[in-house]
Amino acid sequence: MKNYVRIELQPLGEVFQVERGTPLQDVLFEHGVEFPCGGKGRCKGCRVRVLSGRISLNARQEEVLSSREIQDGWRLACAARAEEDLVLEIAQWETNILTDESRFSFTPRAGLGIAVDVGTTTLVAQLVDLTSGQVRAVQSALNPQARFGGDIMTRVQHALTDDGREELRRIIHHEIGRLIALLLHAPECPAQPLSVITLAGNTVMHHLFCGLDVRPLSAYPFESESLGAQRFSAKDMGWSVPGDPTVCFLPCIGGFVGSDILAGILATSLHDSETVVGLVDLGTNGEIVIGNRDKMICASTAAGPAFEGARIEMGMRAATGAIAEVHLENNGWKCHVLGNAPARGLCGSGLVDAAAAGLELGIIQPSGRLNGDGTPWQLMPPVALTQKDIRELQLAKGAIAAGFQILKEQWADEAQELGRLYLSGAFGNYINRGSARRIGLLDFPLEQIVPAGNTSLLGAKLALFRDPDELDFRPLLGRIEHLSLSVHLRFQEVFAESMLFPEQ
Repeated sequence: MKNYVRIELQPLGEVFQVERGTPLQDVLFEHGVEFPCGGKGRCKGCRVRVLSGRISLNARQEEVLSSREIQDGWRLACAARAEEDLVLEIAQWETNILTDESRFSFTPRAGLGIAVDVGTTTLVAQLVDLTSGQVRAVQSALNPQARFGGDIMTRVQHALTDDGREELRRIIHHEIGRLIALLLHAPECPAQPLSVITLAGNTVMHHLFCGLDVRPLSAYPFESESLGAQRFSAKDMGWSVPGDPTVCFLPCIGGFVGSDILAGILATSLHDSETVVGLVDLGTNGEIVIGNRDKMICASTAAGPAFEGARIEMGMRAATGAIAEVHLENNGWKCHVLGNAPARGLCGSGLVDAAAAGLELGIIQPSGRLNGDGTPWQLMPPVALTQKDIRELQLAKGAIAAGFQILKEQWADEAQELGRLYLSGAFGNYINRGSARRIGLLDFPLEQIVPAGNTSLLGAKLALFRDPDELDFRPLLGRIEHLSLSVHLRFQEVFAESMLFPEQ
């Protein structure tokens, strides 16, 4: 007989049992506890407070946690096991997941389709009536792979361990299959056959879902030969779906420019534009496209996870308790916290706002120096911005700004200047454009910067209306030039210059 222990989570009020000795990392992710470093004990993102019971200290916890935190009962969930009954304090995590309700042109087809945005952090699936283009049902969830790391490179490293790739493939198949089952059992689901399922995501998500080798993406020059569309049957996925529809993960463009950017090109009609427009996804890998109907150039740049709140001392997702906005007010600043809850962390949009406000107030110097002597800036206790946080932001924004500069140089046509810049994804949808311009992240006039929503999901929906033989998108991909910044002669020089904040 197995020996079980009881775990109670506060303030959620949830109670469940696990086998004695179970790692807390295995059970707390689904309740909202994050593991940004993949459970390596390098950050404090998975802190929980022991209210009753005991979690033994170990060297990893003593190295990361301060003596005061240890005294107050805080422990790292990634370095702990449930050896006895526990009452743990965790904050209630509520995250807004960006879906898509855009209207679009289409040629009607018979049956139903399901489009899935396979994000690094979140998953969104929509059931579409292909005769009317109407979205009949929506399901979303956190990507369960995130318990092995908040950013894609941490996940790649896990995939290189024994059985790691198969483990990541299995759990993403299971979770997306669960979302599909919920869609098909929704009251709004018409009594029509499901004919096709399309998925879009970055290159790492593409490889992990499809069971492809991620080793080429783990080291220089970060190029893979397995970028094409991948087709399966629902039965191949282990999904019990009537009619066994075709499942297609859309093709990637090159390097770390994934099918989410291909979907973004479709969603914004960039490939049909007469004028030159841009598209950027501000994430761990900033993916950028500049072009029009004549030609397109794309690149990815390793921005790091700062925009997603990772590697920031008190960073977190855009969830309850996150400082998401910082405004100048009466020669000072005011913070907006999501969920009208006490502040407990700083998400990406709040980080960009804080840096912009700090520059205006003289708290942050153009060099990035904080307070002259590096003293942490108390935004809203207990949340503070540290010198290391500013450096992480400078690395992220410098990489994006340098990527734009190199692509614009590569375009080299002064008669065709960029007329519009689309921001895709959740971070691009919520970021303050003025703050992004102030810190030098997006050096474009504000009226040219347009939040475009979840273009990955919209593009995956548009693909549902194409003939299955056209889902490899060869003609479109043939018009896109992929520029590898890792081997570009000027990138490091421009990157170093772009890390500085503008004087004004």
